This record gives sequence, structure tokens and C-alpha cells, in this order.
Amino acid sequence: MERLRRMKAKYVLANRERLIEAAAATRSRIPRGSTAQQSPLVTLLWRAPQVLPVAVLCAVTVTGFLVPPEIHLASLLVAVPALTAGLVDPAVTGVITAFACVAAVSLDIRDGLLNSAILPIHVIDLLVVCGLVLLFWYLRGLDTKAFNQVRSVSDTVQRAVLRPLPRRIGRLRIASVYRSAAAQAQIGGDLYAAAQIPGAVRLIIGDVRGHGLPAVDDATTVLGAFREAAHRAATLPELVASLEGSVRRHFHEVSAADRDSGERFITVLVVEVPDDAHVVRMISCGHPPPLRSQGGPAEALRSMQPAPPLGLAGAEEEYQLDVFRLEPGETLLLHTDGLLEARDATGTFYPASERVADLSWGEPDQLLELLMKDLLDHVGGRLQDDVALVAMERLRELKAPSKS
Repeated sequence: MERLRRMKAKYVLANRERLIEAAAATRSRIPRGSTAQQSPLVTLLWRAPQVLPVAVLCAVTVTGFLVPPEIHLASLLVAVPALTAGLVDPAVTGVITAFACVAAVSLDIRDGLLNSAILPIHVIDLLVVCGLVLLFWYLRGLDTKAFNQVRSVSDTVQRAVLRPLPRRIGRLRIASVYRSAAAQAQIGGDLYAAAQIPGAVRLIIGDVRGHGLPAVDDATTVLGAFREAAHRAATLPELVASLEGSVRRHFHEVSAADRDSGERFITVLVVEVPDDAHVVRMISCGHPPPLRSQGGPAEALRSMQPAPPLGLAGAEEEYQLDVFRLEPGETLLLHTDGLLEARDATGTFYPASERVADLSWGEPDQLLELLMKDLLDHVGGRLQDDVALVAMERLRELKAPSKS
């Protein structure tokens, strides 16, 4: 069984490297400067649904007065209130229906149907359709209210699980962003957190295998374990070993209810930035490497001996520490695999290293804003996987004031 888990870990790491290499070798095909103003034709097509009911009302009315009296077109006006459903607000629906009733009565009188049963039938048809449209608006309002309540709960859960990172902690300036692949979801299986300890700052970013509530449950476990162990563990290897123990206990507890718990794992990257040294210490557990940049070419900091993802490591796993330079003014971008595995319509991976080098940015929050916009342009506005980004810049040391 232990050998099987080791083989799974090697498989995960091998596929991670393959995807990273494919993304790094891919050239971006996104045209620059694609924010051109909309043409008048596009504006007309955008506003067409709003003016369509009025256009139909005018066309039927005018045509009804032009054709011979034997041709009765008043019944076509029933389409006017029906066309307002979902396009205009309920008040406009009522006003347009009133004008349609006047037009229907006028056409029937012109056709000699004043004393016939057809005239009131036409008016009743218009009022019934108007009532159905207003009922649609009412039910839609109930759905919107329920959705807003669910969205509020989702926002609360997100703030509880993914606490906002401080804009400045220790010698670092930090920015973070999370984007779920689900259209309306605010939280998923990606995670990040930061903790300040005496003399250093520790950060974690991770990606849970799977989606839905089990992924949120796993992410919550890792974040809770990190926030506690980050202050107790003396070294980074001890911290990661503590996280592995917490995850293994968590998977054992859920195994009774989830028969697939043996297939669950969590990739994480744990970093430590000391206050008194221009370095970053790192342990990668099957997670994509971070990107280091200073407003120019971005370099991937690859771990020499990556560890298996949490939940797949052995009981006596030895975690190897990687140390890289991080000079003042340099920015380190931590990310989940949703950034590298994002594809455009042709199946091309998003080349994160090249795009970071092409972007013009000053502070970490500006980098994430531009990078996320560029990523969404690449995928056509629709992500296939969650994306979490954390950018941290090592601040330049302030010079001590000179003594006069």
C-alpha cells in the first residue's frame, strides 16, 4: 500500500512538470490593445432587445391601418407584452401593454369590430399576457433574493476560510486574489495564508484535488493546521511534517464516510522569508514553482527535491529545504496550477512566465490585477479551474536618518 502511494506521488509530480514545461514553451497569441471602442452597429445590436417591443407595436399598428379592413392584425399585438419579459422592468411592461390595448381597440374599430366579441377578446389577451409577464418578474425577484442570500453565505464562508492577507507583513508587501471556476462560487479547493513569526514571514499556497464541499473541507483542514503550526514549528521542514500529519489524520477520519478518501491529496508550497536575509526558503509538495521577477523576465524557482503532495507522503518523509535569493524590490508570485493549465480556444496553455515579463506593473496588487485580466482574455472569460495568486514584494530597507 505504501509503495502504491509513492507511485501516485511520483505520477503527480511528473505531470506537474510536464504541464509547466508546456506552458513555459508556449507563445502567447493574445492580441495587445484589444480594448477598442464598440462600433455603432454593436451598440445597436446591444440595444435591440430593449426597443424590440416598441418597434413591434409601431409596425403592427401602422400596417393594420394600411391593409384592407378585412385583414385583422390586432391579434398580433399580443406579442408586444410578451417581448418585454426579461428585457425591461415591470413598469415599462404595464405602460407598453396599455399602449398595445389602445392600438388594438383602434384597429378593431377601424375594421368595424366595435360591437363584436373580438374586440374584448383582443384586450383580454393582452392583459393576460401582461399578467403572466408580471408574474414572471415576481418569481424572478424571489429567485434573485434567494441567490443573493446564498451568495452572502458564500462570501462569509470565504472570509472565514480564506482570510484576507495583510497588505504589508514583516518586510513584505503582499497582494492576493482568488477566482473560482464556478460562475457564482466564491470559494473552492485553492488556499493561501500567511503568518508572521519572530524574525520571518511564512506563507502557504495550495490546491486540493477535487471540487465541492470535500475540497473546501480539505482546504479548511490545511489552513487551520498551518495557522497553528506556523508559530510552533522551529523550522520549515518541521512545519510541513506537521501539516502532513494533520492531513493524514483528517483523511483517516473522513474515510468512514468517503470511500475515495485514499485518492485525495493536496499540493502545497510553503515559503519562509526572513527579515534579516535576502533569501526565500521553500518546500514544494508537488506544487508548481513560484515566479521571481523585478518588473522584467520572470524566473521559475524550481525545487531540487520536491516532496509528494500532502496525504501521499510517507510517515517518515524527509523534507528538503530549497533556498533562493530574493533581493529588495523583487517580487515572488505564488500561484496554483489553474494559472498554468488555463487554455485558450486552440488549447494553448497560458505562458505565465512570458506574460509576467510583458506586463508593466509597479506594486503586487497591480501585477495581480493585470495578470488576472490577461488570463481571462486568454481563456475567453471562462476559467476551467480555480486560480489563486499571491504576489509578495520584498521592501527595500529604509535608510536610517542621519544624526546631525
